[in-house]
Amino acid sequence: MKRADSNNSGSDPALDGLFEAIDHVELGTRSEAIGRVTQVADGLAHVSGLGSARLGELLAFENGARAFVLNLEVDSIQAVLLDSVEGVEAGASVRRLHELASVPVGEGLLGRMIDPLGRVLDEGDPVEAAAHEPVERPAPAIIDRDFVSEPVETGILVIDALFAIGRGQRELIIGERATGKTAIAVDTIINQKDTDIVCVYVAIGQRASAVRRAVDAIREKGAADRCIFVVAPATAEPGLRWLAPFAGMTIAEYFRDRGQHALIVLDDLTKHATTHRELSLLARQPPGREAYPGDIFYLHARLLERAAKLSPEKGGGSLTALPIAEIEAGNLSAYIPTNLISISDGQIVLSNQLFAANQRPAVDVGMSVSRVGGKAQLDALKSVAGRVRLDYAQYLELRVFSRFGGFGDETLKRRIAHGERIGALLAQRRFSPLRPVDQIALLAALDAGALDHVPLEAIDAVKDALPAIIDSAPDLAAFRDKPGDMDDATRAALVECVRQAAASAGRVAN
Repeated sequence: MKRADSNNSGSDPALDGLFEAIDHVELGTRSEAIGRVTQVADGLAHVSGLGSARLGELLAFENGARAFVLNLEVDSIQAVLLDSVEGVEAGASVRRLHELASVPVGEGLLGRMIDPLGRVLDEGDPVEAAAHEPVERPAPAIIDRDFVSEPVETGILVIDALFAIGRGQRELIIGERATGKTAIAVDTIINQKDTDIVCVYVAIGQRASAVRRAVDAIREKGAADRCIFVVAPATAEPGLRWLAPFAGMTIAEYFRDRGQHALIVLDDLTKHATTHRELSLLARQPPGREAYPGDIFYLHARLLERAAKLSPEKGGGSLTALPIAEIEAGNLSAYIPTNLISISDGQIVLSNQLFAANQRPAVDVGMSVSRVGGKAQLDALKSVAGRVRLDYAQYLELRVFSRFGGFGDETLKRRIAHGERIGALLAQRRFSPLRPVDQIALLAALDAGALDHVPLEAIDAVKDALPAIIDSAPDLAAFRDKPGDMDDATRAALVECVRQAAASAGRVAN
């Protein structure tokens, strides 16, 4: 394009810039496929005319709402809305964005609360992302993984001693409603305030009040500046609830892939499975067992397989997953629970009966298992926790039979008294984590019989007094900072600290 001649001796810089920009415009034809909504209901839209769209690709409606492609059919696609359905109706135009659903990642998310698309839910400024990564990513290959050899210290004695969790493990937390599943996960996050683990808490379909309680507890008791909260509450669109765990995994993988350690809590996958069933039934997919679609196992398998411990060649980072599942009437054989149990590396089963009996955390020692964590457990802790599970299981059996009549045998009475101390020791108040050295000392004292004559109601006082006594023992300084191999002298010193704690609580141990 030629510029018009001007009688003025000078030239206008703005016009010069405009003409220069016009000179560089590439003229030509461009085609863009425009689809049309044929049907929309309950957060799912049927779209025709976009046959070239890909699974997981983002779409934009004429009112600005977005969706992602869930299913591809012969003559149409099915898209799940990520925004309100208002303004999306039959006949509305739809266009492809030529990008997959993604989420912002990076250090700028630490301490923030976002939705699965990275939109801010707290009162802060928009997040400063290092990059945007797809929410659906392949799991690390087997050759890129390493053995699980480092512990994730939860601060909860019954878990660290009996069902230890390793960095890179997937440990399922499962139980009935209101039995303390989220409490265990939140306490584990809080206990990471003095570690190098970055935590990601993902709320899927939870009540807003429950999410607020969990977030407030972490911000008050833990290190919230090293936590990220991804929230898709029960009032959110089904598409956001469906994307939430995948978005959380992508955010956590950013830290793992850079040689750091991350922990992700998925609260909970039962509601995620319900959302997937809802969308699949709306999409008229063939229902299977309990009306869930046939790909429900693959859905959670490809999600949880992304948690792993990477090899040193890949940076040595780890991503530990604590998925949560809810069961009804104690039925562990339901479809979703059995799927998740088979995918994960163990499960912590919570008992409604134990919870009602005020045994909290209400971990069912007989049903729970960790298939990996024993290899990552501290050697000193493993040496003192070896018989606890067996002794406690035998006590539970004896307690059942003792209901039919008293025991005259003094040996059985001592075993029952010992089992009662185990139960009191494994009970733990919320927001009261125990350091590894405190756990080792308590279990060593239990094994030595130093707690057998301490009244049950005094056990909590012993736990409270113990840390200060151990910290004041100069010969335990090195072991306290880095518990390693425990010799007889160290073991005896720890037992003596527990005896002093019992005495300071006003109860003299035998």
